[in-house]
Amino acid sequence: MAAYRYNAFDPDGNRCAGVISADSAKHARTQLREQGLLIDKISEVDNDAQAQSIQKTRRPKISRSDLAILTQQLATLLAAGLTLEQSLSALIEQAPRDTVREVMAGVRAGVNEGETLAKALGRYGEIFNPLYRALIEAGEMSGELPKIVDRLAIYSENVESFRQKTLLALLYPAIVSVVAILVIGGLVAYVVPQVIQVFEQSKQSLPLLTLGLIAISNFLRAYWWLLLGGVTALLALTKLALRNEQNALKLDRFLLSLPGIGYLLAGLDAIRLANTLAILIGGGVPMLSALRAGCAVMSNRQLKAALEDASLRVSEGMSLSRALARSKLFPPILTHLIASGEASGRLGSMLERAAQQQEREMQNRIALLTGILEPALIVVMGGVVMLVVLAILMPIIDINQLLTTSRG
Repeated sequence: MAAYRYNAFDPDGNRCAGVISADSAKHARTQLREQGLLIDKISEVDNDAQAQSIQKTRRPKISRSDLAILTQQLATLLAAGLTLEQSLSALIEQAPRDTVREVMAGVRAGVNEGETLAKALGRYGEIFNPLYRALIEAGEMSGELPKIVDRLAIYSENVESFRQKTLLALLYPAIVSVVAILVIGGLVAYVVPQVIQVFEQSKQSLPLLTLGLIAISNFLRAYWWLLLGGVTALLALTKLALRNEQNALKLDRFLLSLPGIGYLLAGLDAIRLANTLAILIGGGVPMLSALRAGCAVMSNRQLKAALEDASLRVSEGMSLSRALARSKLFPPILTHLIASGEASGRLGSMLERAAQQQEREMQNRIALLTGILEPALIVVMGGVVMLVVLAILMPIIDINQLLTTSRG
C-alpha cells in the first residue's frame, strides 16, 4: 500500500487535507468518496516531487507522547509476528493525526526502497533522535528487532512519564507566580492611581512607602513599553549570544556551578546517559558507539564535553567508570554502579539500576523543591500585597487622624 496526500471538500463545503493509505490512486479516491468527500487534488507521497519539497520546508512534528504510543504499537505489532512493512502500514492506518500518518508513510517509503528501518527513520532526524535510531539499527543488525523495539517502547514510556510528573510538579508554582504578577500589576496600575487622586486633594505630606509606590506606579504607567522593549531586547541579545558555542558552554558551566540547580541538571543528564547506555549496551551495541549516542542526548554542553573526553579515554583503554569519575561532574553513585557492573560483567543491568536510582532521587528532590517553593511564593506574594495595602492605608489613617483632631 502507498500513501496519498489529498485536498478535498467535506459535505458542508469546508476544505480539508490529509494523508490516506491505499493500493492505488483509484482506491484512494474510492475511500475518500465513501467518506463523503469531494476530491480536489490527490498525489502519492512517495513519488510526488512537490510533496518532498513541502516536507523539507514544513517539517512534520510528532509530540513525545505520540512517539511513545507509536513505539509501543510498533513493538506490539512486531511481537505479534507481522512483517515490518505490514506493521508500518497498520501504524499509518490507525494514526490519530495526519502528521503521524505522513511521517510513517515516509518511513515506509524508505523501507520499500530498500533502506533499513534505522536509515528510513533518519529522514526525520528531528523526530527520531540518535538514541532511537541507534537502538533500531542494533536490533536490525542482531536480528532481535522486536525485542529491541519493546525495550525502546518501555524506555519511551518511562521518559514520558518522568517528564509529565516533573511538569505537573512545577505547574502549581508557575500558576502561583503568574497570579501573583497579575494581582500586583493590577494593584499598582489601576488601584494606586485611583487612590493617588485622594492624596493629591488632601495636600498633606505622604509617608515614604506611599511616595515610593506612587513613583513605581507612575513609572510603570508611563514607561511600560520601554520596560517591555528592554526585556524583549535582552532576551533577543541573549539568544544571539548563545548561538556562539563558547558562550553557550560558559552558560552551561555557570548553571552547573549553581547550588541545587547544578545538581538537578547533572542528575537529569545522568538519567539520560544511564538509560541510553543501558539500552544500547544491553542491545549489543559496542561501547564506543553507545557513548557517541550518549553524547547526542546530553543537554548540558559542559557534561557533553566531559562525556566526549571520557569516550576518548575509553577508546585508549581506560574503564568507563574511571573515565567518568575524572571530570567530577557526574553523580558519584552513577560511577560507582558502573564500576560494579564492569567488575561483575553485568554493566547493562547496573546501568538500568543507576537510571532507576537517579530517577527516584530526582523525583524526590523536585518534590522537595516544589514543596519549599510553593509556600515561599505565597509568602512573597502576600508580603508585596501587604506593602501595597500599607502604602495606601497609611495616608488614609493620617487623614482620619487629622479630621478627628480638627473636630476635637
